[in-house]
Amino acid sequence: MSNHTTSTIEIGISTFLEAAPRANGITHAERLRQAVEEINLADQVGLDVYAIGEHHRADYASSAPAVILAAAASTTKRIRLSSAVTVLSSDDPVRVYQAFSTLDGLSNGRAEIMAGRGSFIESFPLFGYDLNHYDSLFEEKLELLLAIRESEKVSWKGGHRPGINNLGVYPRAVQEPLPVWIGTGGNPDSAIRAGMLGLPVVFAIIGGMPERFASLVNLYKESAAKAGHDVSKLQIATHSHGFISDTSEKAADLFYPATEAMMNTIGRERGWAPYTRDTFDAARSLRGALYVGDPEYVAEKIVLLRKNLGITRFLLHVDVSTLPHHELLRTIELLGTKVAPIVRKELEREAAQE
Repeated sequence: MSNHTTSTIEIGISTFLEAAPRANGITHAERLRQAVEEINLADQVGLDVYAIGEHHRADYASSAPAVILAAAASTTKRIRLSSAVTVLSSDDPVRVYQAFSTLDGLSNGRAEIMAGRGSFIESFPLFGYDLNHYDSLFEEKLELLLAIRESEKVSWKGGHRPGINNLGVYPRAVQEPLPVWIGTGGNPDSAIRAGMLGLPVVFAIIGGMPERFASLVNLYKESAAKAGHDVSKLQIATHSHGFISDTSEKAADLFYPATEAMMNTIGRERGWAPYTRDTFDAARSLRGALYVGDPEYVAEKIVLLRKNLGITRFLLHVDVSTLPHHELLRTIELLGTKVAPIVRKELEREAAQE
């Protein structure tokens, strides 16, 4: 894993590959091919990471992130290729490791696993898992995944999955160990677990004020210190929705209708209040969780986030199927060519003053 000094930050894209064939005519196959185009562009404009979240719903095309990322492994040079997240609770850790160690080999050491319990639950009945075991499944399978990445031969016993008696898991990753991040939506126990294990953490911040996650960052660091890990080497990422255009007004006007449709679709399932323009505008204010605006404004928000939470990686989630794909590509281009240089220059300036 990379070490970070005070003046460095990784900036990248996260996506669930939204594809709503009934809403906009984009098929899953088309969305998958678009993803490969996006990864190649992100690499070309200097972004550090592209991460795909696993979902098992009709409105997303991302049920097999490692396969999609592998399609871009041989045509990219430096961008890191990650899941966001792998729903580890309903998968098999042996197959997860094998898929991502294969991706690691194809990309010559650029694969990462972001493991989480998932905010959607479709994978549990699909693969025959009991939601009553939501927490224990994740804990047990994370333990096995970490055992596999630490040792070629594995001996392990658990309660949900048959044991393994001194068997090898192949291929081995180029990176030793293969990076495993913990993805969380803000659960204190997840932050504590990641800290105790000394694993990098990703906070999904999709509402409220990002600065409120400072208490979770502190929990994470405190639990890491208690477990004997070097706190200065911890990696902290955030994942937030956003959209970049040439002017902040254009960005907001383009992104609001798509965001409203997406949030109200999910909101109906979860009992949220209707999403409004006022909600949207509040969220894209300087202290809000939406990174929508022109490059200078989005850069300013990322610098503030870095100041408040000490992040080492920022992931912009810009994936709304009702937006034209060329607008999504433009956001990726602006993030790499305009936003990232502004952020890095400002961090270097601040570091020089310390």
